[in-house]
Amino acid sequence: MGLLINESGSFRDPANAVIYLNGRVLRGLDASAAEDFSVFSATESFESLSNSGKIIGTRQLSDGEVPAEIAGRFSAVLEHQRVPFISYPYEWSFSMLQDAGALHLEILLTCLENGVSMKDGYSFNLQFQGVKPVFIDIGSFEPVRAGPWIGYRQFCQTILYPLMLEAYLDIPFQRTLMGHLDGITPGEMNHLLRGTRKYRKGVMRNVTLQAATDKRFDRGGRKTQEDLGKSGFGAELNKALAKKLLKTVSGLTSDRADSGWSAYRSTCSYSEEDREAKERFVSDAASSGEIGVAWDLGANDGAYSRLIAKHATQVIAVDYDDVTVDAMYRSFKADGITNILPIVMNLVDPSPARGWRGTERKAFTDRGKPDLVLALALVHHMALAANVPLVQIVDWFADLGGRLIVEFVEPHDPMAERLLGNKEAGMFPDYRIEEFERLLALRFEVTSSLKLPSGRRTLYACDPR
Repeated sequence: MGLLINESGSFRDPANAVIYLNGRVLRGLDASAAEDFSVFSATESFESLSNSGKIIGTRQLSDGEVPAEIAGRFSAVLEHQRVPFISYPYEWSFSMLQDAGALHLEILLTCLENGVSMKDGYSFNLQFQGVKPVFIDIGSFEPVRAGPWIGYRQFCQTILYPLMLEAYLDIPFQRTLMGHLDGITPGEMNHLLRGTRKYRKGVMRNVTLQAATDKRFDRGGRKTQEDLGKSGFGAELNKALAKKLLKTVSGLTSDRADSGWSAYRSTCSYSEEDREAKERFVSDAASSGEIGVAWDLGANDGAYSRLIAKHATQVIAVDYDDVTVDAMYRSFKADGITNILPIVMNLVDPSPARGWRGTERKAFTDRGKPDLVLALALVHHMALAANVPLVQIVDWFADLGGRLIVEFVEPHDPMAERLLGNKEAGMFPDYRIEEFERLLALRFEVTSSLKLPSGRRTLYACDPR
């Protein structure tokens, strides 16, 4: 018997159950869901969306193929292609959420042509394979039913409104989405978009109208469904609604100012000689062993993510600055780099476990183990800016479980001096290269090291003990 794990985030739809079994991703369907999938899988939409990779690769298992561990439990069992690394909408940049939202609507429009709709408009039903969004909730598809698109409100709250928050108010959406998995309500968004902002593209129809309808419904007035029908959201206009939403989503732009880190590579304290030596060291260290998944922590512009992507199956490029991550994402797309997934995250306050009982959305470090961790120009930020002790930083690297390529920036480096400028003198007596090397030796075997030509930074390649 194999190890069977129920996906803790799939319980909200009782007709579907996602199960992990020996590395496989399975979906058990009840009788109603099995019938819906039968209808959907027989359409041209299913074939075209599958072939284009817009929906996750899926096949129905024959009775003889259903594993013994779940035999007889479901009316039908599907097997899905596995997504290499699960990320969440609150870890995506503006362009990533925008592309995911556009894909969702394109899929809806394609399906409506064949008499199929979608139950949900939830951003968590999408994932990224590298820089390509993909829809994973195959249980969301159902035959078209009378009335407005049932996923419209959810789409607004978890995709459209977060995009508007950044496009119209210059506020990054990531923290808001992390704190509220159901997104931003129409009333909340309407309160934020005051004055002339109410006349911005898409606001009156998608925000003001919904907020007013909610108020009337809360006061015991007409039902929301009736209001939407009278306002032009009848079932026959779902396609028109989706087209208008797609135009609105695609037309939004983020004009947030330069973050200060988006131009990091041109303003950092590396000489050209240092940079070349660093690239050689990282390339040699990365190529010394097989790499399935690598994590580039503090990826900045993604230059080193690109370098190790030549040696790894998948790279997760993590940076706390959403403007920088957005630039990374767009550059990887433009250059056709498909095996790097950039995500937004503060590594000293990483994404926690979220949702019901803290199990629906996993913490960052619970979503897999890297074969290689790249931590360049990171330790001094964690230690000097966030006051994390060196011993805890090294222990955290070791707990991640993979090989490590790490850089230590000495206190007299200009970047370290800048961070120390706002700190009390003598606040970090243990922030010394000798102490860092002592701590590394306790948890890792240092296989090679290199002091860069400037003499202010040292690189280490380490194997876990």
